[in-house]
Amino acid sequence: MSARYFYDCEFHEDGSTIDLLSIGIVADDGREYYAINVSADWDRAYQHPFLAEHVIPNLVLDEGHAKPHAQIADEVADFLRAVPGEIELWAHYGAYDHVALAQLWGTMMDLPQGIPMYTHDLQQELDRLGVKPWELPRQDEGEHNALADARHLRDCYDAVQRIRDARMWAGERA
Repeated sequence: MSARYFYDCEFHEDGSTIDLLSIGIVADDGREYYAINVSADWDRAYQHPFLAEHVIPNLVLDEGHAKPHAQIADEVADFLRAVPGEIELWAHYGAYDHVALAQLWGTMMDLPQGIPMYTHDLQQELDRLGVKPWELPRQDEGEHNALADARHLRDCYDAVQRIRDARMWAGERA
């Protein structure tokens, strides 16, 4: 049995570094996690036009979400390992998200026990199944908020599974 997690990271990247700004995770059992990395280089993030316009205004700064990097690393490890069994990670265009996640603990070799060295990618699943973007639910609000994006990812994953199942019942090959 596995526990499925849908996650999104907002980050500043410049071709040399990926600096985690926030992370949102939604578990398939309904649990959620959200944190803003107070250890990030916020001066650089505010200077980045896209981040300043689209990401930073969507951060949720209440409810104790602002935390240092080390605390986020501990909490994410605990959150992901709270349910026994294998961990299945999902992201959308998740290559950089996985690097940002892994860097919570250092290098890939430093991942805590049980946390996978890879993330399943929704976009690859869409391509594999021939699902078109217009077949997925729209995200009407919260875009570029890591938790809202993770929730939307879960909803899209669920829609893809329904589409796949319907096609299989109709005799199409998945």
